[in-house]
Amino acid sequence: MPHPSITARTYPHKPAIIMGDSGEMVTYRELDERSNQGAHLFRCLGLQTGDHIAMLLENNRQFLEIVWAAQRSGIIFTPVSTHLKKNEALYILANCGAKLFIGSLALAELAQQMQPEAAGIAHFYMVGGIAPGFESWEEALAAQPDTPIDDQSNGVPMLYSSGTTGQPKGVFVPPADTDIDTPMPLVASIGKAFGFSDETVYLSPGPLYHAAPLHYNMMVIYQGGTSVVMERFEPERALQLIEEHRVTHSQWVPIMFIRMLKLPREVREAYDVSSMQFAIHAAAPCPIDVKEQMIQWWGEVIVEYYAASEGIGVTMIDSPNWLTHKGSVGRAVVGEVHIVDDAGRELPPGETGAVYFSGEHTRFHYHGEPDKTALAYNERGWATTGDVGYVDEEGFLYLTDRKNFMIISGGVNIYPQEIENLLITHDKVADVAVFGLPDEEFGEQVKAVVEPVNWADATDEVAIEIMEWLRERISHIKVPRSLDFHRRLPRMDNGKLYKRHLMEEYRGGARSDEGPGPEGGNKNT
Repeated sequence: MPHPSITARTYPHKPAIIMGDSGEMVTYRELDERSNQGAHLFRCLGLQTGDHIAMLLENNRQFLEIVWAAQRSGIIFTPVSTHLKKNEALYILANCGAKLFIGSLALAELAQQMQPEAAGIAHFYMVGGIAPGFESWEEALAAQPDTPIDDQSNGVPMLYSSGTTGQPKGVFVPPADTDIDTPMPLVASIGKAFGFSDETVYLSPGPLYHAAPLHYNMMVIYQGGTSVVMERFEPERALQLIEEHRVTHSQWVPIMFIRMLKLPREVREAYDVSSMQFAIHAAAPCPIDVKEQMIQWWGEVIVEYYAASEGIGVTMIDSPNWLTHKGSVGRAVVGEVHIVDDAGRELPPGETGAVYFSGEHTRFHYHGEPDKTALAYNERGWATTGDVGYVDEEGFLYLTDRKNFMIISGGVNIYPQEIENLLITHDKVADVAVFGLPDEEFGEQVKAVVEPVNWADATDEVAIEIMEWLRERISHIKVPRSLDFHRRLPRMDNGKLYKRHLMEEYRGGARSDEGPGPEGGNKNT
């Protein structure tokens, strides 16, 4: 399990990174040299071990080259979501205390908006070209030696929560050791369980700023494998890349499965995916029908895990176990699962409550937010990230939703995820969000907002059809009181649905009962 600098000496011409659309390739020797140059540049700019940098980059080769430069120079690096607005991104820069900011010409508009207000940042660079206020990263790199710095040290990411339920929180887990050859955090757990090695060809369809794609790509490169990185997810292109590169491992979110399954059958069956050994998915509960179809299509290579950036615990389930425990995210493989009620009492199997983990996990903290850190732990030292679920008699965990999204209507707890998982299987639904709205009589009412496969279906007739279809399949108390159509729901390319923005829009009274919905959506009841 060598550091990429060791692979660079033994297999210098082996591809470390292949970009999916452009085909641009970075060999291990090139990655080693460029990351050394980046480390020298950091030192020339006065950055030392423990300092922070921030990056606003789309999926490109420079992203991972900068990550490895930071890793071998003891820098704490924070990738920023490419979908944030200026003030949201500035909040992260201020919260993490970045001293250097690297943007991209492709995202120059946002980067330039941020630059004048990014207090405390002394250096601004840009990859792929330059814009006013920024220096060229490539030109600065070219002036540096490509040999290691004298004081190499193990740098780590500090990632921010998606902000789906409030302001994003910086999750900091300190490095286990200062040695740059310290194994990546996933190597001993998920890496070992899924057989990652120097023979791995890994398809990365998600955004690199998100936790799983970043950690998985670093793990693959740490072990000498090859990462095939998609610039952006496109369902048919993903299948083409699996066949073209004989991909052995991949990591997905459920919405990607859904979009591949909605391809015409003749398109899906045109590609050979038999090289796949492990198709790993996480980040959100997967609808049962969707996962059944994926297993039928790809075979029993589908593996699911449940974890969080906070690193408090991990559950895992393979296809055979899932087929006998449908809907589960598995049993704990790191830490121990506990289900706790609002009074802090541990609940027995079958009862729903907050999901906590105990065990010898690394104690994390939310950067600069001690109160939020304290709220993540209970008096017994168990930690939670706010998910809700239950365990069965065999210890298999089932997630129901985020606690912040639970709807209480007439005293009954309703979990939007259950309704969303059903609605997404309707053949006219491309995506869906379900949440609660204030209701004078019941406290809250259930609201559904649907992104149709074809906008021509955004009609009252189709809304009635979907609602009647839903009434045949779930309890009447869970059926939405109303349904709207939306051209494009705020689901980002990390698979997370930014439901908070929709909830704020509706609850803030910005919507009326008549007229067009958001982004041209039609109101239907």
